[in-house]
Amino acid sequence: MRAESVRFPPPPPGAAWGAGRRARAMAGPSLRPHVHWAQRHRELYLRVELSDVQHPDIAITDNVLHFKAQGHGAKGDNIYEFQIEFLEPVEPKPVCRVTQRQLNITVQKKESNWWERLTKQEKRPLFLAPDFDRWLDESDAEMELKEKEEEKINKMKIESRVPKDPFKHLKKGYLVMYNLVQFLGFSWIFVNMTVRLFILGKDSFYDTFHTIADMMYFCQTLALMEIMNSLIGLVRSPLIPAVVQVFGRNFILFVVLGSLEEMQSKPVVFFIFYFWSIIELFRYPYYMLSCIGIEWKPLTWLRYTTWIPLYPLGGLAEAVCIIQSIPIFSETGKYSLGLPNPLNVTIQFSFLLQIYLIALFLGVFVNFRHLYKQRKQHLGPKKRKMK
Repeated sequence: MRAESVRFPPPPPGAAWGAGRRARAMAGPSLRPHVHWAQRHRELYLRVELSDVQHPDIAITDNVLHFKAQGHGAKGDNIYEFQIEFLEPVEPKPVCRVTQRQLNITVQKKESNWWERLTKQEKRPLFLAPDFDRWLDESDAEMELKEKEEEKINKMKIESRVPKDPFKHLKKGYLVMYNLVQFLGFSWIFVNMTVRLFILGKDSFYDTFHTIADMMYFCQTLALMEIMNSLIGLVRSPLIPAVVQVFGRNFILFVVLGSLEEMQSKPVVFFIFYFWSIIELFRYPYYMLSCIGIEWKPLTWLRYTTWIPLYPLGGLAEAVCIIQSIPIFSETGKYSLGLPNPLNVTIQFSFLLQIYLIALFLGVFVNFRHLYKQRKQHLGPKKRKMK
C-alpha cells in the first residue's frame, strides 16, 4: 500500500501572538514595591519600601524615573520595578541612599515651584502613596524654606562679624616649618644613636654626648619657641606644661651635662637623649599634620600612647643624672653661692640640686597629668549628647 501524507491545517491568524502572551502570563507580572513620596519647592523625595536592596538600577530618561532592584518587599525576596512619569521637568541625576530597611531617592526639580501631584497621569498609581513622615502643605513648606534661608543669612552675618586674620597662612606656615625642623633634628639624633648602638654596642654609651650634643643643643634651644608660641596664642597648648618640659630638659642639658666634663661620658646620657628623641619622633609629626588639618589615626594613637612608658623612664634617667652630678658639684664647688659677711654662708649648688630632684618628679607628674587628659580627649570614648 502507498503511504499517504497527513496534512494539518495551518494555525489560525494571531496564534503566535497568543503564545507569546501565554508565556508572559506564565512568567507573571512585574512586581511593584510600595513607594511613598513627598515634596518641597525644589526637591522630590521617594521612599521605596524594600529591605536588603541589591543592585539597584535607577535612571531618569525623558522625564521618566525607571527603577529596578532586587530586594525584600511585600511579595518576599524578588526583583521589583516601577516607572514614574513626573508632572513637570526634573533634573536627570537622582540621588540614591540605600539603608537596611528602605531605599531613598531625591530628585531635583528644574524649577522651584509646588506641584499639585507627582505624576503626569491624573490617576494615582496603586503602588504610590504620600509619605506622611515628610509631608508638608505648601504653606508649611514655604515657612521651612524661609527658615532655612534666614538661618543661612544669620550664619553669613556671624561669619562676617568674626575678624579675619591676615596672617593666618603665615602663622600656619611657620608652625609647619618649626615642627618639620624639630622632627628632622630628633630623627637624626635617633637614627644616629640607633646605628651606633648596633655597630658599637655598649661602647656607644660613653661618647654619646660628644657625638650628639651639637644637634641636641640646637633642638632644645629651638624648643624655647614652644613657650613663645603658647604665650602669644599661636597654639592652644597650656603654658605651664611647656615651661616645665623645656626648662627641665635645658637645665639637664646645659647646666648639668654641658658644664661637667665628668658627666659627659656617663652611660646615663645615652638613655636621656634616646628617650627624648623617641618621644619627639611622634609628637612633632602629629603637630605638623594638625596644622594643615590632617589627622592620621595610627600617628594619633602613637602620639598619645608612647609617652606612657617613655615619660617615667625619661624622668628616671634625668633623676639618675642629677644624683650622679651631686658629688661632682659638691667637690668642685661649681655654681655655689657665697654670701658676704657677717653671714659668711655658702649655698652649695649640690643642695639646690637635691631640691630640684623633688621639683623634677613634680614636673613629671604635671606633664603626666596633662598628657593623660589629652589622651582621654583624643582616644577616649566619645560622649553622646543627651536629648
